[in-house]
Amino acid sequence: MAKKHPPITCDAGTLRAIRDAMETLNGSWKLQILLSLKGGPKRFRQLAKEIEGISDKMLSKELKDLETNLLVKRTVYDTFPPAVEYEITPYADTLQEVMLALKDWGMMHRKVIMGS
Repeated sequence: MAKKHPPITCDAGTLRAIRDAMETLNGSWKLQILLSLKGGPKRFRQLAKEIEGISDKMLSKELKDLETNLLVKRTVYDTFPPAVEYEITPYADTLQEVMLALKDWGMMHRKVIMGS
């Protein structure tokens, strides 16, 4: 059963908080990248293969944004050639409820718009 929350208010603080969240998670790819990394650390090529349709340029940009926002950790290993691995941070785990709520809403929305 869904967790009960107090009614949301339309005040400056609420609007700013929602804008901050949307700016951090904007686009089609960031949540998909985070979900992919929930399975454990991955290299760039692994992510590119797993996330269908993302270009290398977009994946690189999104990983940098996620790293800037402390949601992904990038580790460079001192090998030749250098190996780079990406992993989700403990801070990113705070998005678990958000991602579940978006999944549930997306599934409900698809049923509504498909008429079933």
